[in-house]
Amino acid sequence: MKPNELRQKSEKELKGLLEQDREKLRQLRFDLASGKVKNVREIRSKRRDIARILTILTKL
Repeated sequence: MKPNELRQKSEKELKGLLEQDREKLRQLRFDLASGKVKNVREIRSKRRDIARILTILTKL
């Protein structure tokens, strides 16, 4: 998700997105350990999305 899109969301929406992304990242890590993940780059993109959300939340 782009930073401009994230800045337009409310704090509550951002916290919800953060929770969803963290859960998705956790699931991807479990799937990676069991050999089910085909797209390893998705883990990197989820980590970056989480970092973007956290950065915007600290600026609020």
